[in-house]
Amino acid sequence: MKILVRGSNDVGSALALRLLQAGQTVILHDAPRPSATRRGMAFADAFFDDQSTLEGVTARRINLPALKNFPRDFLPVCAADFSALWAAFAPEILVDARMKKHEQPENQIHLAALTIGLGPGFIAGETVHLVVETGWGDALGQVIRLGAARALAGEPNPIDGHARDRYGYAPCEGIFTTALAIGARVTAGQPVAQIGETPLFAPLSGVLRGLTHDGAPVKFKTKVIEVDPRGDPALVFGVGQRPAKIAAGVLAAIQLWMTGN
Repeated sequence: MKILVRGSNDVGSALALRLLQAGQTVILHDAPRPSATRRGMAFADAFFDDQSTLEGVTARRINLPALKNFPRDFLPVCAADFSALWAAFAPEILVDARMKKHEQPENQIHLAALTIGLGPGFIAGETVHLVVETGWGDALGQVIRLGAARALAGEPNPIDGHARDRYGYAPCEGIFTTALAIGARVTAGQPVAQIGETPLFAPLSGVLRGLTHDGAPVKFKTKVIEVDPRGDPALVFGVGQRPAKIAAGVLAAIQLWMTGN
């Protein structure tokens, strides 16, 4: 089964990983320089560094001609124009895992035999065939056949009592630059990065769980820094609990479709 996943964030990457492990033919698409933050939990670095590894699986950046001999020994990621990739790959299943939050995703129900949207903004039966719930709670990973996922919650899931205060947001639009790496220890108020001449500081002490890649273009108010107050670098690498549940929901949705249920 040929499956195209949009979005190299932690959710899209977890999904692509699980689909690959399930024996599917998968390609991961994103912009040439994605602004994903949880890069220790994602394949996003492959778009900058040509390859990256998540839980022992390697992703490598490819161009469209490489699709003629589809790679089987790694996960291909591609930053080609989406329409060109869609035409060249001709996916049977399309999953939009970009998690655009406040931006309304386009209607994609016509782009594949099965289209799945993750999170708010999609309407099952109208803009995509199925929707998978992405919000924390008992419904996380639930397959929605008609209607939409829950609207965005007001606050992120807390870690050691810290919710939104563990994030840093872009105070302006520009190119994000940093010399630090995911897993680095920081103290509250420490300079972490800058956008143009504007410095950005660690919102609290801990380890960097999220940090946009050096050189990525970011928009105003984009999330660019996340600090894990638990201070354990091991906790910021690998597939997270929420992405894993969402990925399981997508696999369940595909199984339902394949069996005609």
